[in-house]
Amino acid sequence: MTYKIIYKSSVERDLKKLAKAETVKVLSKIENDLSNNPEKGEPLKGNFQGLYRYRIGDYRVIYTKTVDGILVLRVGHRRDVYK
Repeated sequence: MTYKIIYKSSVERDLKKLAKAETVKVLSKIENDLSNNPEKGEPLKGNFQGLYRYRIGDYRVIYTKTVDGILVLRVGHRRDVYK
């Protein structure tokens, strides 16, 4: 079963900060891997409880599961994405 991927408007700004090759890599991983299996990500703890992270090299995708599918909240480098 394929889940629908929904991107928050801030994700567009996050992706513009990345190099074009990295943007393509991140988007293809989200569309191929995460849409087929949303359980691939690891649950976050603390203030971010209820959210999940998916690791793509040095980049992290922060998302949550919804009734409609998967809502991607943030995409960024691992040192900056949790701020």
